[in-house]
Amino acid sequence: MINRTAFFISDGTGITAGSLGKLLEHFPHTHFTQERLPFTNTPERIKLAQDAILRAEQTDGGRPVVIMSLGDLNLRNMIKQSNAYFIDLFTTFIDPLGVELEQPPLTGAGIAHSVMGSSYNDRMEAVNFTLNHDDGMTNNGLEQAEVILIGVSRCGKTPTSVYLAMQFGVKAANYPLIPEDFERGHLPEILNKHVDKIFGLTIKPERLHAVRNERRSGSFYASLDNCRKEIATAETLMRNAGITWADSTSRSVEELSAIIIEKIRRPEKKLKAAG
Repeated sequence: MINRTAFFISDGTGITAGSLGKLLEHFPHTHFTQERLPFTNTPERIKLAQDAILRAEQTDGGRPVVIMSLGDLNLRNMIKQSNAYFIDLFTTFIDPLGVELEQPPLTGAGIAHSVMGSSYNDRMEAVNFTLNHDDGMTNNGLEQAEVILIGVSRCGKTPTSVYLAMQFGVKAANYPLIPEDFERGHLPEILNKHVDKIFGLTIKPERLHAVRNERRSGSFYASLDNCRKEIATAETLMRNAGITWADSTSRSVEELSAIIIEKIRRPEKKLKAAG
């Protein structure tokens, strides 16, 4: 196994550079230590990044991989004085597209998110809504939700909800299915009038067992037998209610969010469970 450090360097939050990190998954025989350096927007911060790159090279014995999104050309040229393999969002993708379109590209921090269609204020409003409606915290205002994620505890509802809010400005609530729901044999009454907004998440029992065991080792809650029973019952509840669901076991929040966004944008299409 090869060890390399991968840096995600951006003059903004680093979300755009981080999304390019999916490229690393194509190289399973290399272990990447990931370092994120957001708001690298001054010469001083560039110097700090260069020092970190040098330390990583000395530790790993190989050039770090630098995935970067820096709009300022001078800062880009400065960071490239380091000994690293660079994947440069602007040089590789944006600048050549500007040449093709015969117009200079915008280079300010946050531009990638503004062109996605959701303004900063919309996303922040969605994030606040999502955090206030995490894990069934409150039922007030559910009519404002664009999607309500349901599933057993620890199946990935919260990170997926937050990602939907931050990336797409989607007001996403999430609601855990608990033993009381399983005993009743149907969804909680509060959700019945919002069935058209509900999307389910499921997970393989072995993976759920591992996740829960990290939190409450040796408990009945984390036992493999209980995980199997909860998942089977939850899937039956969702199937009986006609709810679409997706398996989060091997899917990233980006993939899950893409599936959910597709459902939100095409509500007229009846989707089957995405296994």
